[in-house]
Amino acid sequence: MQLTDTHCHLYWKKFDEDREAVIQRAIDVGVKHMLVPGTTIETSKEAIELAEKYEQVYAAVGVHPTDAETLSEKNIDILFNLAEHEKIAAIGEVGLDYYWVKEPEKQKHQRGVLSSQVQIAEALNKPMVIHLREANDATMGPVFDDLFSLLEPWFDKWIHLNHPLGLKPGVLHSFNGDLSLATKAVELGFYIGVTGPVTYPKNETHRKMIKNLPLNRLLIETDAPFLAPVPFRGKRNEPAFVHHIADKIAEIHSKSPAEIAEITTANAARLFAWGD
Repeated sequence: MQLTDTHCHLYWKKFDEDREAVIQRAIDVGVKHMLVPGTTIETSKEAIELAEKYEQVYAAVGVHPTDAETLSEKNIDILFNLAEHEKIAAIGEVGLDYYWVKEPEKQKHQRGVLSSQVQIAEALNKPMVIHLREANDATMGPVFDDLFSLLEPWFDKWIHLNHPLGLKPGVLHSFNGDLSLATKAVELGFYIGVTGPVTYPKNETHRKMIKNLPLNRLLIETDAPFLAPVPFRGKRNEPAFVHHIADKIAEIHSKSPAEIAEITTANAARLFAWGD
């Protein structure tokens, strides 16, 4: 059985003592590919270093919305050059975060930084790994509205020009919006990232949302070292735990874990192309 972890931050210090063992454990349980997204220019470089070292690891480069202040006209060319590396599968982790960033001016700056990174994605035909977090972790609100408003003119352009991003713009990472927003995203061509919280006992509303989404649009992510699934909740997460997420999706959709592994691995290959 082959699995794919489409979001893990393996450069984090929490892995410094046993990073190689963590990656090997993932390989041993059948994880075929691991995507490591950067959150700053520096961590993007670290993600590339890991991708160069391990055959199963690919990188995404980008500046996270909570680090938006670190990206400027002076260094965006550095990010673009990093994105041209042969093992870059996506632009990310980019997006909007109104949970940690509440000031309107800083939220406006986030939107500008996201637009700049959308330009890189467009120029290099790379899908995006998009982070979205609303204030109070609400499942609807301005952060979702602002993303769709920001991307609407880009979609119009991509569809008109038959650009690849018009059909496969990327993934909404660890998506926690409601079903109507998820459905809108899927209609636009996005994949939906499913993480450890889908296994949490009190998260039934989230599971119902996942049940109503097409399997060919789901990706499984650990977001390691964060969001460890049951039975490791509260502990350090790692890519080997991705099978617990696959198992829960299998239960939700009345499929076998092997079927979910096959489907989500194919979904990831379709979106990220893994070097092709």
